[in-house]
Amino acid sequence: MIRRFAACALPTLALAIAALPGCAAAQSGPASGITADDDAKQVLADLRARVPSQEVIYFVLPDRFEDGDPSNDRGGLSGGRLKTGYDPTSKGFFHGGDLKGLTEKLPYLQDMGITAIWFAPIFQNKVVQGNPGDESAGYHGYWVTDFTRPDSHFGTKADFKAFVDAAHARGMKVYMDIITNHTADVIRYRDGDANDYKYRSRGDFPYSREGGLDGKPINPGFMGDTISTPENFAHLTNPDWAYKPYVPADEKNIKVPAWLNNPIYYHNRGNSTFTGEDSRFGDFSGLDDLFTENPFVRQGMIDIYSKWIDDYGIDGFRIDTARHVDPGFWQVFVPAIMADAHKHGIPNFTMFGEVYKDVPDNGYIAQYTRRDKLPAVLDFAFQAAMRDILGRNQGTVVLAHMFDGDVLYQGGEKAALNLPTFLGNHDMGRFSTLIKHDMPDISQDELLKRVMLGHAMLLTLRGAPVIYYGDEQGFVGGGGDQLAREDMFPSKTAVYNSENLIGTDATTANANFDESHPLYRLIAQLSALRRAHPALTLGLQKVRHYEQTPGVFAASRFDPETGNEIVLAFNTTGKPRSANVVVGYDARTFNTLSGTCPAKVSAPGSAKFDLPAFGWAVCQVSETTE
Repeated sequence: MIRRFAACALPTLALAIAALPGCAAAQSGPASGITADDDAKQVLADLRARVPSQEVIYFVLPDRFEDGDPSNDRGGLSGGRLKTGYDPTSKGFFHGGDLKGLTEKLPYLQDMGITAIWFAPIFQNKVVQGNPGDESAGYHGYWVTDFTRPDSHFGTKADFKAFVDAAHARGMKVYMDIITNHTADVIRYRDGDANDYKYRSRGDFPYSREGGLDGKPINPGFMGDTISTPENFAHLTNPDWAYKPYVPADEKNIKVPAWLNNPIYYHNRGNSTFTGEDSRFGDFSGLDDLFTENPFVRQGMIDIYSKWIDDYGIDGFRIDTARHVDPGFWQVFVPAIMADAHKHGIPNFTMFGEVYKDVPDNGYIAQYTRRDKLPAVLDFAFQAAMRDILGRNQGTVVLAHMFDGDVLYQGGEKAALNLPTFLGNHDMGRFSTLIKHDMPDISQDELLKRVMLGHAMLLTLRGAPVIYYGDEQGFVGGGGDQLAREDMFPSKTAVYNSENLIGTDATTANANFDESHPLYRLIAQLSALRRAHPALTLGLQKVRHYEQTPGVFAASRFDPETGNEIVLAFNTTGKPRSANVVVGYDARTFNTLSGTCPAKVSAPGSAKFDLPAFGWAVCQVSETTE
C-alpha cells in the first residue's frame, strides 16, 4: 500500500510550507506518551513507505557544498596539490566540502522541502589523474580505487553513518551515486601510444589471439563474452588479446577489493569513442573498463554495493554510465540488490540509471528499462524538452510529444511517474547556464523568470524532481563539467566568483545558503504543495493543452484514490497569454494552489486560463456539481 505524507497534508498553503519532512515527529512529546525512540521509528517507517515519485531530490557534490571539518581538506596527505589533490583556487581540485558539512546543512535542505539527498560518489578516489600539465583531482568521486570506504577528503565511515542517521531522523532518504562500469585509471599497456590508446575491436582483436588475428593462440576454450557463465570465463586467463595490460608497481594493490587489481577483470581494449561497440567495451576517458560480462565481476559488484545497504541502510542508487554496461549485468545486479534491500526492510529501494546521449528521446532511454531491466532512468528526454521550450523558443508541443513517449517505459505511464526529472546537472551544466547559452542577450530578470518557470514545471509535472545544488541560490555557471560545480561555502576560485548570479546580489565568494532567495522560496512552496496533494506525487498525468509555437502548456493530474483533478498551466512566453483549456466535464470551480487560476469553468469541459508572462497556475478542482 502507498502511504501518503498524511501528517504533512495541511489544508492551506501557508501551513503546508511550514510542515516540512519530519513534521509528524514534531507533533509528539511527553504529553502524548510517545517516546523519542517511537518518533524515530515512525519517521523511518514513513520514509521507507514512500515510493520514488513522492520525493524531491537534491543532487550535490559533497566537495563543493560545505566544509564541516577543515582537518580533512588534504585527505590526510602532505605536499602540494598534485599529492593532496587540494587546491581551492582551482576548479579541478578538492575544495574542502565533506560529510560533516552535509550533515550540518541538513536543516537548510529540510526547510527547502528536500526529501531525498543524492550525492556524487563518496568512495576513495585516485587523488590526481591526467597527463603532465593537465592534471585534476578526484573531488567529483568518479575515479574510484577503494569501493569500501569514503574518500579521506570527505571523512570516515563513522562520518558517513552519522550523516545517514541524521538524514533519516529528518525523514530524508539517502541515494548513493555508484559506478559499476569502471574504476580509476591505473592499468597501463606495454604497447600502443600511451597518449592515445585507440580502441581495438573484438573482430580485429578476438579473445582467442594475442594482439590481433596473427598473434599466437590464447584462452583456449573461451567461447566469447556473450556466454556469461563461470565455466566459460574459467577459460579466460590471458588478458593480452588487444593490448598487453599491466599495473605499475607503485599501484599494484591500490584498488579495494583486491580482485579489482587483476587486469583479467577488465576489457583492456583502449579508449571509447562513445559510438558503436566501443561504447560498452572501451575505456571511458581512459578509466579502466570493467569486464561486466564476467560473472565474477557481476558478483563482485553485487557484494560491494550490498555491503553499503547492509551497513548503513541507504535508500537508493543513482547508477553512473549505465548505458556503457552490458544489459546482462543489470539483469543480474538489479534483482540481487533489491533482494538485499528488502531483507533489510527497505521495500522501496530506488535505482535509476544515467543513460545520456547528445539528443535524447524517450525511445532511446526507455530501452534500458525494458531490455536491461533498470527500474528507472534519469529523464534526459524531459530535460531536453524543457530546454527546447524555455531556451530555444520551440512550441509547447515538444513537451506534449515527450510525454506521449511515457508509454514506452517498462510499466508505461505509471512507471514514468518514478523517473527522476531534472533541468541541468554537473556534466551538461546548469539550466540557467543552458538558457543563457541559447539566449546570450537575455537580461538577468528574464533569465530568473525562465528559471523559476522551469522549476515550477519540474516540481508539479510527472516525475521525481531533482534540484541541482546551487540552483536554488541562482548560480549561473560558465559551462558544463567543472564550470558547473561551484562552491556553496565561500569560494576561492576566481572563475566562479566572477559569475553573475540571478535573484541575488551575492557572489560565490560569499556563503550561499540564503533561505530568502526567490528560487529557494519557490522550491520550498511547491515542495510543500507536493506533500499536501497526492495528485502531484502519485497521480497520473493527462496533457490538456499545447501549442505549435511558444505559449501555453497545460496538463491535469489526478488523486489516485479520490480522482480529484489538479490542473497545471504554464506560459512559456514573455507576454500575457490566454488559452481555453480542456478540463474534466464535472469541474465547476477552482481552488488556487499556486499562481493564477480561473474562478470557474467557462463551460463544462473548458476553462479559460489567463497567465502572466512566464506565469503558471496550479489549480485544484474544488467543486464538481452544477
